[in-house]
Amino acid sequence: MKEFRFLKEEYLQEGVYDPGIFKAYFLAGGPGSGKSFVTAGAFAGLGLKLVNSDDILTKYLNAEGLSLKMPESEKEKRDELRQKAKITTAARTDLYLQGRLGLIMDGTARDYNKISGQQRLFKLLGYQTIMMFINTSLDVALERNAKRDRSVPQNIVKTNWNTVQSNMGRFQKLFQPANFFVIDNSSSEKELVTTTLNKAASIVRRTMNQPHGFIAKQWIERQLRIKRRWNFTDN
Repeated sequence: MKEFRFLKEEYLQEGVYDPGIFKAYFLAGGPGSGKSFVTAGAFAGLGLKLVNSDDILTKYLNAEGLSLKMPESEKEKRDELRQKAKITTAARTDLYLQGRLGLIMDGTARDYNKISGQQRLFKLLGYQTIMMFINTSLDVALERNAKRDRSVPQNIVKTNWNTVQSNMGRFQKLFQPANFFVIDNSSSEKELVTTTLNKAASIVRRTMNQPHGFIAKQWIERQLRIKRRWNFTDN
């Protein structure tokens, strides 16, 4: 709790100056799609806050000495840690939103209702919401998943891949074509660097530079007025 109180004060003070303020990027794609690669490359140095309960779960699993291969024998303890990771992620997201900080929402996109609810909330707060749909063939997804440190069973990869694919059209309608981008990531590693990452980085640069809407401008101006009053009082 002390950590979150400290972060809350920091984010509320610095949010208005955040370079990615009022931008929320939703990354979609199943296990092995390459979302982590895109996140590390396309968003490097921009200061956006990553929201990914899987990363927190991995830290919890390592701390408890559990396997990242997700064996059935550890399911009960793993489910406890997964729930803990979700709670931690939700608390951090709430703090980020209070400061209107730029966000990277990294998930599989298999739960349409969850993402559509988040997207609508963000828009009400004044965020521009963008979805980057990292797409691969099922064969490539299976191959890459097998090579990951924290892999999941093949049947889950197949189920998630099919669900995510079936959601693509719904997400395009939700985010609108201007803010929905499909990035094919089925290429070889060499092509991946030269094509996929360049395309993703281009999308991020272009959308980051787009002007804020009315709600965002109103919030920024209000925060700047508050800061000017604080500075005047301090002096």
